[in-house]
Amino acid sequence: MTPPAILVAGSANLDFVVRAPRIPVPGETVLGRGFQTFPGGKGANQAVACARAGGVATDMLVALGQDAYAAELEASLRAAGVTPHIVRLDGLATGTAFICVSDDAENAITVAPGANAGLRADHLPPLSRYSHLLLQLETPLATVAACARAAHAAGLNVTLNGAPAQPLPRALLGALDLLVVNEGELAAISGIQHDIDAAIASLDVPCVVVTLGARGVRARCGAAWFEQAGFAVEVVDTTAAGDTFCGALVAELGRGARWPEALRFACAAAALACTRPGAQSSIPARADVESFLQSR
Repeated sequence: MTPPAILVAGSANLDFVVRAPRIPVPGETVLGRGFQTFPGGKGANQAVACARAGGVATDMLVALGQDAYAAELEASLRAAGVTPHIVRLDGLATGTAFICVSDDAENAITVAPGANAGLRADHLPPLSRYSHLLLQLETPLATVAACARAAHAAGLNVTLNGAPAQPLPRALLGALDLLVVNEGELAAISGIQHDIDAAIASLDVPCVVVTLGARGVRARCGAAWFEQAGFAVEVVDTTAAGDTFCGALVAELGRGARWPEALRFACAAAALACTRPGAQSSIPARADVESFLQSR
């Protein structure tokens, strides 16, 4: 019998990345030093992290345009071991993102969703072979909510990465088993500023994980609370760190790992992603994460 797989439903973008001394302020022009393109998009990044860092069977539902960018994104997913379920949308370009990475490894990102905006819940493949569904917010909110409800009704464990930040309807939160957010996203969803534990406790979701950048994570699952410190690394580019964390975390939970071990593994994977440029190109292999943890 084939073991259950993880399904990721979400966005794929081709990232256009410029490195510059600093991120421009409004109205400012900054001269960059280098330009590259990388396969990206929060959904695709997280699918690659599930498959590559997590080492689990991973499928992805994704909408792409009829253009040259689509082929590059599909090839990147397949190379990472992800099985794509592709919706081809005429008249819509494949999603793109424009990223400025500063010398201190911070980034500013503008996304043109393109075909990602056409993804719908009725595009979902049959759910019977999946144990987990992983979602983000770079596709329409109505689609995310409908996918979450369908998967919840089918008995899947449903995880939402609440990014980009926006308020979420109660009906969507009620269909989740796990919500993963950063501090800004937590404040946008909960309405509570400057008190992480109070904000986590206010959310009617069984498990909530808050990523704190280099400081690590704070999490609640049921009545249990967890902390995991971040790992010190030489940071090159933080672009896909959060996505790597999400994919690796869901993969570990899908493997049956306990929460402390799953959080530690996901933090290590995210730290390693910060040491390499690009989005999917920065996501480490499972063996690299395990070796990193053994050295710590």
